[in-house]
Amino acid sequence: MAAEPTPTNGSRESSPQIAAAVQEISERASLLVREEIELAKAEVSEKVNKLIRGAVVGTAAGVFAIFGVAILLQGFAWLLYALVFDDIYWGFFVVAGLLFLLAGLAAFLAVRWFKGGAPPTPDMAIDEAQRIRDTLTGEPGGQLDAVAARAEADRD
Repeated sequence: MAAEPTPTNGSRESSPQIAAAVQEISERASLLVREEIELAKAEVSEKVNKLIRGAVVGTAAGVFAIFGVAILLQGFAWLLYALVFDDIYWGFFVVAGLLFLLAGLAAFLAVRWFKGGAPPTPDMAIDEAQRIRDTLTGEPGGQLDAVAARAEADRD
C-alpha cells in the first residue's frame, strides 16, 4: 500500500504559493493603477498647457482684430466724408448707425438662440430613462414597446 498525501497536507503546501500569487497580483494591479493615474495626470496637464497657450494666442488675435476693425471703420468714415458728404461728421454718423444696426441684429439673434436653448435639459436622456423605467416595471410605453413599434414601422 502506497501512502497517498492527504488533501490537507497538499493544501497546506500550496497555500503559501497561492497567498504569494495573490499578493503579487495585488501589488501589480496597484502599480498598474498608479501608473495609469500618473499617465492621466501627464496627459491632462499637457492638454491644459495647450489650451492655455491657445487661449493666450487667441486673445492676442482678438485684440489685434478689434484694433484692425476700429481702424477699418474709421477709414470707411473718412472715405464717406471724402466721397459723399461735405462735412466730416456725417461719415462717422453713418458708420456708427451701421454698427448700431448690426448690434441690434446680433442682440435679436442672441436672445432668440438663448430662448431656444434654455433651460438646458437632456430631454432625450430623460425620455430614455422613462422608457427603461417603464420596461422594468412592465408598464406600457417602455423600451420593448418602442422596439416593437420600430420593427413594425420597418415592416410597413
